[in-house]
Amino acid sequence: MDTLSLIGITILASYYMGHLTKKLRLPSLIGYMLIGILLGSSVLGYFDEELVEKLGFINEIALGFVAIGIGLELSLSSLKRQGIGIVAIIFAESFAAFFLVLTAVYLFTRDLPLSLIFGAMAPASAPAGTVAVIQELRAKGSLTKALYAVVGFDDGLAIVIFGFAAAMAKSLLLSESAGEGSSLLPGILEAAREIGLSVLVGSIIGFIFSNLVRFVRDNRDMIVLTFAAVLIAIGCANRWHLSLILINMITGFILVNTRKEELAHKVSNQLLIVMPLLFILFFSLAGAHLNLAAIPSLGLLGAIYIIARSTGLVGGSRIGGMFGKTEDKIKKYVGMGILSQAGVAIGLALIVKHDFSAIGSEHASYIGSTVITTIT
Repeated sequence: MDTLSLIGITILASYYMGHLTKKLRLPSLIGYMLIGILLGSSVLGYFDEELVEKLGFINEIALGFVAIGIGLELSLSSLKRQGIGIVAIIFAESFAAFFLVLTAVYLFTRDLPLSLIFGAMAPASAPAGTVAVIQELRAKGSLTKALYAVVGFDDGLAIVIFGFAAAMAKSLLLSESAGEGSSLLPGILEAAREIGLSVLVGSIIGFIFSNLVRFVRDNRDMIVLTFAAVLIAIGCANRWHLSLILINMITGFILVNTRKEELAHKVSNQLLIVMPLLFILFFSLAGAHLNLAAIPSLGLLGAIYIIARSTGLVGGSRIGGMFGKTEDKIKKYVGMGILSQAGVAIGLALIVKHDFSAIGSEHASYIGSTVITTIT
């Protein structure tokens, strides 16, 4: 089947499946992923591994828009209004999830690179999924505002944690392949370089973007500049091996914190026009990545990851809420609101699969395939 026809059929089928899952009181993205699984290599085989790799640029574009959307929610003035309690929750749940999963997976596998990667995956929540559900239900209130803050800022923190953990894991695997002694220092230095340059590049693009967009008179034209900024950011990330998520997030962060709040809202409103299509493409392709045959082999490892991560996020949120003296409903429920993993987590897992496959060792390939299947 022609690739464009296949994409068109996927969009159409995902759209109606999303409506069906909504009637079942489930998020639409579940329907999108089901269509991806059905058309993927595990069932009908239309989306084979080679085609999914060729369409990777769609994932990059979708992740870029999700990331810039996250950045637009990271208003420092809004965070100040939320209070120290939200900051306490963000740090407590992120690091609790990271260390609990790292420890649990290592005790089970005795595989430090694998444990580092699973630990790094744990803090990332699903801004795409969470925001999609909030928008779908038109939810409002203090818990919703807290969720926006937490799901945005904890993904920023998760990307930093991932940068260090992935670089350390890669360093260990390269040393293993070369038959040399293991050292974490090169990985830490590489992570610091990647994160520092990503912030710098994102700041430059954000400064230029925020200056250009304020002169736009027709709000609809803002999406043109946003597309340009996202694609330039992705190109820079690919060219210099940086984090496309972090660069785009910083771009949105610069805009929302250097311009009037009204301008940031106008850009966000235009994002809402393209996001439904990007959600469909991203989550259906994520479903196509899922290898159903590999799920039983995950067994106890998958269960350990899910339990340790859930415990870290929910428990860490409660502990952070207690120290930050937040409202009871925020303390009780914000951890549950960030349990799902989708956009950023799947994006990070795809990055692991791609980068670790390039190492060429059997151990690295195993980590890449195991992580993407578990996260999906």
